[in-house]
Amino acid sequence: MTARTLDGLKIRDEVFAEIRTQVVELHLQQHIRPGLAAVLVGENPASQLYVKSKIEASHHLGLSSWMHTPAASSTTDDLLKLVDELNLDYRVDGILIQLPLPKHVDTKRILEAVDPAKDVDGFHPVNLGRLVSGRPGLVACTPAGCMEILRRNDIPIEGANAVVLGRSDIVGKPMALLLMHGDATVTICHSKTRDLPEVVRRADIVVAAMGRAGYVAADWIKPGATVIDVGTNKVTDAAEAAALLKNFPQRLEKFQAKGSVLIGDVHPDAVNTAGALTPVPGGVGPMTITMLMSNTVKAAKLRRGDAAQDRPSSPDAQQTARPSAAGAR
Repeated sequence: MTARTLDGLKIRDEVFAEIRTQVVELHLQQHIRPGLAAVLVGENPASQLYVKSKIEASHHLGLSSWMHTPAASSTTDDLLKLVDELNLDYRVDGILIQLPLPKHVDTKRILEAVDPAKDVDGFHPVNLGRLVSGRPGLVACTPAGCMEILRRNDIPIEGANAVVLGRSDIVGKPMALLLMHGDATVTICHSKTRDLPEVVRRADIVVAAMGRAGYVAADWIKPGATVIDVGTNKVTDAAEAAALLKNFPQRLEKFQAKGSVLIGDVHPDAVNTAGALTPVPGGVGPMTITMLMSNTVKAAKLRRGDAAQDRPSSPDAQQTARPSAAGAR
C-alpha cells in the first residue's frame, strides 16, 4: 500500500489563512501590524531567492517587512550595529538573519545579538532554553512546521516511539524536545549510533534530518510508520539518481531532462513501506517559511500585545531607529 501523503502545501495554505485573520484582528483591535526585518549580506543567489520568498510571504499576509542588504565586505561590528538598530526599532517584531554569513563574520555573535523577543528563527540560546523548560517562546521554524504537519494530519504523538535522525541545534534537538513535550518517547540518532537500522525500525514516527540523499533505506521503516523527511538534497549525478529513482520512471525522466532532482534523506522507496510520508519537495519545505510568518505574529503578540495601550500613538514615535535599507511593504 502506498503511504498517505502529508501535504505541506495544503497545511501552509491553512496556516496562512489563520495568520491573515490574526493580522487583521491585531491591526483593527490593537493597532498593531507585525513587522519582519530580513538581513541579507552579500549576493548569494540562493540566499537572495530565499529572502525574496520570505518578504513576499510577509506582504501576502499583510505584515510590514523590510529588506536590509549590507555588502559582503561588512564586518562583524557593522552587522552588530545593524542588529542593535533593529532591536531598538519598535515596529520590528521579527529579525531574520539569512545564513550563511560571509566567512569573516562571527555568525554566532550576530545571531546571539538578536533580541530573543525578536528571534523569529528560534535560534537564540534563550529561546532554546525556554523550549527545554517548556516556557513560552519562539521555536525554530522547521521543527515547529514538522509538528504542525503531525497535528493537522491527526498523527498520534502521545505515547508514540519517535526517532529523530540528526542532532543539530536548529532541527534535531528542538524537534526531539517538541516531541517529548507532546509525550512521545524520543530517541536521537546520529553518525555514531549503533545498529541504526534496528533503532529506526522500532519507531512509530521517524524524523530524518541528516542531509544525505536517500540515506534512510525503505526497509528501515516499520510498516505503517509516519515519516517526516526534512532533507532537501539536490542530486546531479546520473548514476546516483538512477539508483534512487529506479522504481520511479517518471521522476527519472524529469531528472534526465533537467539534470537534477531533489531527494529527501529517506529513500523514495519508503513510500511503499510507511503509513504516511512527507514528499520532497512539497512536504516540510513550505512549512519553514510558514512558521517564520507565524513566529513573527507570535512575537508581535508577546512583545507588544499586552503593552498596546501604552505604546505611542504616532507612527514616528513608535521607533528609536528606522530600518536603514529599502523596502517597507
